[in-house]
Amino acid sequence: MMVTAARTYGVRRNSGRNGMSSRQPFGANKPRRDRQGTDQPERQHGSQQGQRPQRSYQGQNGFSHSGQRSRGRKRFHQASSTTGAQEADVLRIIPIGGCEEVGRNMTVFEYGNDIIILDIGVQFPEEDMPGIDYIIPNTKYLEGKEDRIRGAIFSHGHLDHIGGAPIVLEKLGNPPIVARPLTLALIKHRQEDYKKGTASKLKIINVKNLNDVVQLGAFKVRFFQVEHSIMDSMGVILETPNGTIIHPGDWTMERDEQGVTHLNYHHLSQLPRPTFLLLESLGATNSKRHGTYQEMYNNLQTILSQAPGRVVLATFSSQVERVKWILQASSSLGKKVALDGYSMKMNIEISKELGYIDIPKGVLIDIKEIDRYPDNKVVVVCTGAQGEDRAVLNRITVGDHRFVKLRKNDTVIFSSSIIPGNERSIQRLKDNIYRQCDNVVHGDLMDVHVSGHGTRQDILDMLDQVRPDYFVPVYANHYFLKEAKNLAVQHGFQPDRVFVPDNGSVIEVRKDGVKMLEKKVPSDYVFVDGLGVSDSQHIVLRDRQVLAEDGMVVVIATVHSKTGKLAQNPDIISRGFVFLKDNKEIIEGIRNKVKKLVIESDPLTWTDTNQIKNEIRDKIGQFVLSKTDKRPMVLPVVIEV
Repeated sequence: MMVTAARTYGVRRNSGRNGMSSRQPFGANKPRRDRQGTDQPERQHGSQQGQRPQRSYQGQNGFSHSGQRSRGRKRFHQASSTTGAQEADVLRIIPIGGCEEVGRNMTVFEYGNDIIILDIGVQFPEEDMPGIDYIIPNTKYLEGKEDRIRGAIFSHGHLDHIGGAPIVLEKLGNPPIVARPLTLALIKHRQEDYKKGTASKLKIINVKNLNDVVQLGAFKVRFFQVEHSIMDSMGVILETPNGTIIHPGDWTMERDEQGVTHLNYHHLSQLPRPTFLLLESLGATNSKRHGTYQEMYNNLQTILSQAPGRVVLATFSSQVERVKWILQASSSLGKKVALDGYSMKMNIEISKELGYIDIPKGVLIDIKEIDRYPDNKVVVVCTGAQGEDRAVLNRITVGDHRFVKLRKNDTVIFSSSIIPGNERSIQRLKDNIYRQCDNVVHGDLMDVHVSGHGTRQDILDMLDQVRPDYFVPVYANHYFLKEAKNLAVQHGFQPDRVFVPDNGSVIEVRKDGVKMLEKKVPSDYVFVDGLGVSDSQHIVLRDRQVLAEDGMVVVIATVHSKTGKLAQNPDIISRGFVFLKDNKEIIEGIRNKVKKLVIESDPLTWTDTNQIKNEIRDKIGQFVLSKTDKRPMVLPVVIEV
């Protein structure tokens, strides 16, 4: 395979806000301007406490107005193309997941006989999904098209973007995967957890440099720098004969104290048109400005230096840069750091192996050793800031942790934002922590976290800079996507050039126009639990919901096979419905109802046990509903003797 190096798209601002003069209406094809690519020095972040961890920003792209590379050394990856019966010269954009929820992100791009995939994430179960471990994207649309899939690109390493990869890639014939080093390492680790010994069989295209260009069938794939809350995040550009798709993945715009961004994206306005901006819009209702990293680290520095006892800091396990800073700051303060949480320790170990993090000597200790040191010399960095049941912070709070018990003088820091849908569990967690210790710090009190998602102002700035012909808000609940559309239209974007998709929507791009089809592709939930993977598990889930709400009643009828008469009184077993000893009247009512059903029935019907089971199920269900206003699951058991 060959790789081509082109100039990187992420551009660092050197001074001021680089505004656009002579603005044209959104969505209009405007005259192209040649923009010469310029080299920018790598931005170095200091490693002392209070300073941001190291991150590199690269130069502007080298495109002329024709969309050709004006310079760059050649390294090319080529994926072969095969013929098929698909309609040629049609580009389709199909979000399979991520457009009606937070998570399960996956988008399919199809041109002629070539298909590529962007992200394959998981969605975590909601409260009405008992027993479900997680949910993955539905791949029915791709069944029978496996030989046309040229590759799967991953924008970054969060689970809502890579978590479904092992299962889905296997179902799709293991196409090549394209990602940056940390993302690839996290996918490999998840693959090994799924099936040991299979990670080495993955077909990998490593994006070592954002200047690389990957050819996947008819798609020319380029990359650009984005800012997000995990290292090695990247935006993706897909060039096709029918237009150019720009997708930053998850993104934000980091700003300094004056509100000036570190990156700008004006150069993306020079890509071959028409251009389609697919923009993660989780911050479409957030009108507040983000705190800066300097403000966050200053606040954390103050807390670490003044905390009267131990510090327990909960954050996302993907916040490698933040953990790196905490390790450095703690080392300078003479404190010891214990990491806890499987994903936390795994991510830091992987980042260390890749050279992304250098742990100061002697600062890291095992969690079981924390009682060997004075309380004010211990920092615990753990997972669980979203209130997850079995995560470390929750186990500490409920007293189930083997080595950490909360004390009054401990300081607990929530260094994370609230993922939509987790509000109730986080509030319960906070209440329990407040009952046990006197020092709790979270985002409502001071900036101890910087979000990885753009605000309303960031969305407007992105639209101003990229100036796409078409805008497609994605990767959030539907109301976020609608708010992003409203924001764009109020800002001057033409309403008929904004598409708000659902999961399964098909945006079709032809030479003569763009439209969203009425017909959708399958996008139903695919559930994963300990028993396996199923897209028909909604039936099982429905039963679990019934059991959770009203419980079940088991009716055991023992009858003579020849006479059809009861051999003994029916047995009634209740689980989750009523407590038998306290509800003898209703239980006897059920028993008498079963007796009456048997007496009044034709003995010949007992030869068909399914028929009598259905009769018991229906009649007992109606009887219980009339007496209790509940409809438990009724399980009839007929024993013939």
